Amino acid sequence: MKKIYLIMLLSVGMFFSSCDTMQKLAANILTEQDAISGLKELLTIGSNGNALISKDALMSAILPKDVNTVLQKLQQLGLSKEIDKFTNTLTTAASQTATKSIPVFADGIKRMNITDAINIVKNGGTAATDYLRNTIGSDLRTTVTPIMKTALDQYNITKEWDKLVAPAKMVLGNKVNLNLNIDNLLAGVVTNAMFSKIAEQETAIRTNAAARTSPLLQKVFGRDWNNNGAIK
Repeated sequence: MKKIYLIMLLSVGMFFSSCDTMQKLAANILTEQDAISGLKELLTIGSNGNALISKDALMSAILPKDVNTVLQKLQQLGLSKEIDKFTNTLTTAASQTATKSIPVFADGIKRMNITDAINIVKNGGTAATDYLRNTIGSDLRTTVTPIMKTALDQYNITKEWDKLVAPAKMVLGNKVNLNLNIDNLLAGVVTNAMFSKIAEQETAIRTNAAARTSPLLQKVFGRDWNNNGAIK
């Protein structure tokens, strides 16, 4: 009877030891599904929240190459406050567009077919953001453009600009005209700002343990898969 108990105890011990070994092995293996899910979670986190949109980038997009000449002439005419008011309004419209575009980015991320997920995880840097930009960047910009147009119309951007530059038209002529297709140009600025924010978040998750806020992120990005899954 004692032999039977001993055999049972040994069997149970071997079973749990085997389970423990299997769990350790599983933790050291990056599966394609984990890689895909981890990348999508990373990109979704990165696309949430407001992107930082530069006033200089906005003004450079809507004005000709000699944008500084236009702004300097307007300032010389004593229109500095009006310029600030216009750029603040433009920034508000862009920020509003970025906020309303978050679901667009999230949906695009969910629909992404990440064909080389494991390599993207292993490549490090901003490989996931670069993949997103290259695969669905054009579609995202196209979708964001009408959102930007609505925001620009809401704030009467074109009319406000015409009023602002009226005193300088005699001096600068066509230089003060806005670039054509302004909604598409500014949609590009907003989209680039969103990608920059996603890239920033990706870098944080890859390099900072505190940014890995879920077990999945900890597993996928908390290990060095180029070094046999060693914990970072």
